[in-house]
Amino acid sequence: MGNDLLKGKRGIVFGALNDMSIAWKVAERVVEEGAIITLSNTPLAVRMGSTDELAQKLNAKLIPADATSVVDLENVFAQSMEALGGKIDFVLHSIGMSPNVRKKRTYDDLDYDMLTATLDISAISFHKMLQVAKKMNAINEYGSVVALSYMAAQRTVFGYNDMADAKSVLESIARSFGYIYGREHSVRVNTISQSPTPTTAGSGVKGMEGLLDFSERMSPLGNATAAECADYCVVMFSDLTRKVTMQNLYHDGGFSSMAMSYRAMEQYNKSFDEFKDENGKVIYG
Repeated sequence: MGNDLLKGKRGIVFGALNDMSIAWKVAERVVEEGAIITLSNTPLAVRMGSTDELAQKLNAKLIPADATSVVDLENVFAQSMEALGGKIDFVLHSIGMSPNVRKKRTYDDLDYDMLTATLDISAISFHKMLQVAKKMNAINEYGSVVALSYMAAQRTVFGYNDMADAKSVLESIARSFGYIYGREHSVRVNTISQSPTPTTAGSGVKGMEGLLDFSERMSPLGNATAAECADYCVVMFSDLTRKVTMQNLYHDGGFSSMAMSYRAMEQYNKSFDEFKDENGKVIYG
């Protein structure tokens, strides 16, 4: 049961595919907190996923759109304002896809057309979204726009590939556009750097199971779940964070501040067991 943190607010949630999606959890939570929303995803994702089911459950208008298309985004904001009865108070950008990752191209053997697509889908779409909203004056004063990121924007993570570049660009856009949007319209723009999360999109990252286990062992509070990320998004969309903008906010159980934990060290030491001699010393040669 909610606490009406978003009562009377209107929002758009981009990227809900199925009930594993963080965007799906966010959509459920914001409605629980009193908001009314529209949903948007690509026409292909709408056909392949379960977004229709979510829209019916939440009594939300579903607007298929390609987030890399300015025309489609203009339509999403126009239809959303019409359906919801006014300007928008919050937007979630939960969009990311890498053709190189899907095709298992390594970072030192990228297809550059695919890299361009990765950046356009996963990062530039965020700029287009913000620019369209600003030009249409579609977001209310002290409205909140949040995009989901990951720590690979700052640190090298095996297997994350060109998505790391996309997340770096995404976070830069939040800062650069956040300054302009805040100065001119008092609109907040932030990114949330979420723990690795078992979603449909995340399953394509090489070594995802190992990454989930490692970050769980490293994080003092453990990995943040999709549902917990949704809770954080509710706070960021609420009036409780009216002066938070241009930030990359870590939501990862403390992982981003760790170097080595006891649990991770214990697992690391166990990996040497089969390489020890009869006296318990590690055989390195």
